[in-house]
Amino acid sequence: MTTQTKTAAAPPKQDILDQYDAFRAGAASASDWLAPVREDAIARFREQGIPTQKWEDYRFTNLAPIARTKFRHASTYKQPDGIAEIAARMKFAKETAVELVFGNGRLMQTNGGEALPAGVIVMSLAEAMKSHTDLVKQHLAKVAKLDSAPMAALNTAFIEDGLFVYVPKGVHVEKPVHAIFVTDSGDGKAGAADSGAERLVSHPRTLIVLGESAEARVYETFTSRKGDAFWSNPVTEVVVGENARLEHLRFQDESGEAFHTGTIEATQGRSSWFTTYSFAFGCRITRNDVNLALLGEGIESDLDGLYIGADEQLIDHHTFVYHREPNCESREFYKGILGDKATGVFSGKILVHQKAQKTDAKQTNRNLLLSDSANVHTKPQLEIFADDVKCTHGATIGQIDANSLFYLKTRGIDEVTARSLLIYAFAGEVVERVSFPPMRERLQNLLYDRLPNGDELRGLGE
Repeated sequence: MTTQTKTAAAPPKQDILDQYDAFRAGAASASDWLAPVREDAIARFREQGIPTQKWEDYRFTNLAPIARTKFRHASTYKQPDGIAEIAARMKFAKETAVELVFGNGRLMQTNGGEALPAGVIVMSLAEAMKSHTDLVKQHLAKVAKLDSAPMAALNTAFIEDGLFVYVPKGVHVEKPVHAIFVTDSGDGKAGAADSGAERLVSHPRTLIVLGESAEARVYETFTSRKGDAFWSNPVTEVVVGENARLEHLRFQDESGEAFHTGTIEATQGRSSWFTTYSFAFGCRITRNDVNLALLGEGIESDLDGLYIGADEQLIDHHTFVYHREPNCESREFYKGILGDKATGVFSGKILVHQKAQKTDAKQTNRNLLLSDSANVHTKPQLEIFADDVKCTHGATIGQIDANSLFYLKTRGIDEVTARSLLIYAFAGEVVERVSFPPMRERLQNLLYDRLPNGDELRGLGE
C-alpha cells in the first residue's frame, strides 16, 4: 500500500549494506524464519536507495544530508548510561500507564505490565519472536508494503527489537501502553550531522495486533539528548480486528541535529475504529508516512497531526487512505506551525475503490506561518472510482489574523502574549483530541515551552 512514484534508483548506501552483512551473520537463530523476509527487504533497498527529489513524493524533501552521512548500526554501540535519565523525563506515573523504555532500539526497562488483563501481551518484539513465534509470524512484515518504500524496507531488513502489543478478542485494556524510544550515541558529540563524523542509526519496529472487539491505546514517544546527531528509522505495523478500537499516537521530539524517517502501516477490519496522532516537534529532517487500508464495511478512521518547525527544520507528512469497502468514514486533520526558515510538507491521498460506495472521506490541512521565510507545500489528493460518495479536501496557508490580534490587544493583552495565545489556540485544537489526560497535558506544556510568555499562558490554562 503506497502512493510512491517509481523513478531511477538512487545509489544505495554502501555503509548500510556492509552493516547488513554483519547484522545478518549475527542475527538470533530464534528468528531464522525472518531470514527470507530480511533478504527480500534489503534487496528492495538495494534497488531503490535513499529517495532523491526526483521522486515525486520527495519533491520537496531533500534527504541528501542522510545520503552523505556515514552511519553505524545501533547494535555496534554499547548502551550509554544516560538513556534511563533521558527516558525518565518522558515517563508517566506508574499507576497510570504500562511503559517500556527502549535504548537505541533495544528494550531496557518495563513497568506496570503486571496489571494487564489475562491474555494481553506487551513485551519486546525480540522476546515475542521467541515466545510467541506463531502469533508474531502471522503479522510481522505482512502489513508494511515495501514497493517504493526504501525506508520501510531498510527497517525490515534490520528487524531486531521493538514493541509488541497483542490484545485478544473482547479484551479492553484500560491503561495505555507507552513505549519510550531513546536514541543516544553516548559519545557526547553534537554538531552537523553531515560533518563527516560517523553517526548512529536505529530501526525500531512496533507491531500492534487487536483481536475482534478488543480495545486499547498505544503511544510511542521518540526522544534524545539535545544536540545529538543520529538517524531514527522506525516502522509501526497495526492490525485492528473487526469491531476493535485503537487509539495510537506517535510523538517525536528528538534532537534538532537528528533525522527521523518514520512509517505507520495499518489495516482495519469490519466495523472497527482507529485513530492515529502524529506530533512532530523535533529533528533537522522529519519524514512521516502514514498508510491506512479500510478492508471492511462500517469502518471509522481518524488521522490527526500537528507539526511545529523552527530554524531550518523540514517536517514532511505523507498520508494514504485506501477505502476498499462501502459505508466507511475517514477524517484527516493536520495542522502545521512554521517559523524562521522552517519548511512543512503535507501530501495526503484518498483512494476510493469502485465498490466502496457510501464512502465519507474528509481531508483538511491548515498551516500557520510565523515568518516571511517559512515555507509550506501542501497537496491534498482524491482518486475516486465510486459514484455515490462524499469526499472533500482542503488546505489553507496563512499568518496570524490581524483582527484577532487587535481584539486581544484591546482587552489589555500585550502583543507578544496575544500572538502566543493565538498560536496556542491554533495548535490546541489537535492536542485536545488526545484522550489520555497525562499525554494531553504533556503536549500542552511543550507548546507553552515553545511560545514567548508561555508561562503566563500556562497560568491562564490552570
